[in-house]
Amino acid sequence: MSEYILEIENLTKEFPGVRALENVSLKVKKGEIHSLCGENGAGKSTLMSCISGVYPNGSYEGRVSYNGHETKYHSVKDSEKEGLAIIHQELALSPYLSIYENIFLGHMDTRFGIINWNKYLKESREFLKTVGLNEPPETVVSKLGVGKQQLVEIARALSKKTELLILDEPTSSLNDDESEKLLNLMLELKKQGITLVMISHKLNEVLKVADTVTILRDGKSISTYDVKADNLTEEIIIKDMVGRILTHRFPERKSTPGEVIMEVKNWTVYHPDYHNIKVVDNASFFLRKGEILAFCGPMGAGRTELMMSLFGRSFGFRSEGELFINGKKYILNSPRAAINSGLGYISEDRKSLGLILIQDIKTNISHSSLNKISKFGVINNQKEIKEAERYRKDLNIRTPSINQYVRNLSGGNQQKVVVSKALMADPNIFIVDEPTRGIDVGAKTEIYGIMNDIITSGKSVIMVSSELPEAIGMADRIYVMNEGLIKGVLSKEEATQEKIMHMALVG
Repeated sequence: MSEYILEIENLTKEFPGVRALENVSLKVKKGEIHSLCGENGAGKSTLMSCISGVYPNGSYEGRVSYNGHETKYHSVKDSEKEGLAIIHQELALSPYLSIYENIFLGHMDTRFGIINWNKYLKESREFLKTVGLNEPPETVVSKLGVGKQQLVEIARALSKKTELLILDEPTSSLNDDESEKLLNLMLELKKQGITLVMISHKLNEVLKVADTVTILRDGKSISTYDVKADNLTEEIIIKDMVGRILTHRFPERKSTPGEVIMEVKNWTVYHPDYHNIKVVDNASFFLRKGEILAFCGPMGAGRTELMMSLFGRSFGFRSEGELFINGKKYILNSPRAAINSGLGYISEDRKSLGLILIQDIKTNISHSSLNKISKFGVINNQKEIKEAERYRKDLNIRTPSINQYVRNLSGGNQQKVVVSKALMADPNIFIVDEPTRGIDVGAKTEIYGIMNDIITSGKSVIMVSSELPEAIGMADRIYVMNEGLIKGVLSKEEATQEKIMHMALVG
């Protein structure tokens, strides 16, 4: 019997106008953690979708073998029956059902058409214990954080007697503690004999848990490494991913901040549902012209809530405090008022709040700037196309056409569309929330370059980031938040990861 649980030979997958995969080959040993790395658009998720039946047999060329036989999957149900499960980056839970209902949804047995709920309630406790989730099984999933929902997805996969579990960017939306717990769970599942394939951009996590790593670039399998035997490093992975050596992950920039362009005094934000709870408490800070200002802190610190409330009161039951832009006091009661005052906002959740996925690239880019391409309420289509083409070229958005739907772009290219939309509105102050979440190192470097270009043009950037190396590498100053409070501020020269965490937790 073969030592490999999964074998892929010369797999090719095409979409209209795009060859997503070309002659990809790889092998996954039983009982190992195999990581798949590559830039956004390299074909990682497409490959896993072919393996698991999301794209049915016959829609691609090549051969996929699982447990010694060639697969002929026509749907995900076919692969799940054989013990192969995939957990996508966008979780597929029903928010209105309980934990245990979600775990067994789609594969419950019935007797005379009746479900034995007590049986499944009892069985769910064992799966929750396995994944380390200490929540009552009756809890409605919408009440859980993203990290706990991820564990419910894994419990659901285990309930289907999974032998091979594919995880697509499992830690992209998790904080450091949640990520650590999930990685430890993966190692524990490996001990139990389950094989795991992990798609991830977080190379430190890849090197921590993976036994082998396969790298894709432009739809082709470039290399496969044994992590220990080959002494694999992040630099080697990055070189194979991007096809070149990235000497500076954070592009160098001469920092010469000018006068104060924005000041916030005693800003307090109240929870949208629990009106007496402060999610931001008496925050004060200032931003200078030509400066990148970072906000760091643990998840739930109030960073996003602060920025959204400043951007036209987009968050909270109510906000109190004073906002000054260029020395003038502003009261911004809507996002449109914020845009008109020279603020731009890029959300951390690009798919829900930054883009309209069912519309094309050019329409998404022009959304916030229709006044610039219209007259008497009529859009000048030629102007819209011209502007969209300019940003496609300037930001290197990889797409066959600006008429392509945004949902068909990779994460990195979707982020560039969001940035293009903000750039076209031409704000003086850019608020960017988690600007590189869920994108690869090559695309990250391009986004950093765009941020530096913004500063060079004399504008300013406020960046919310959970990645401390990113904040330290890019920012001129760093404000540290926790529990709705600003705990302190560090200059670029003072900032270290240890100091930031100490300031957040101790003050």
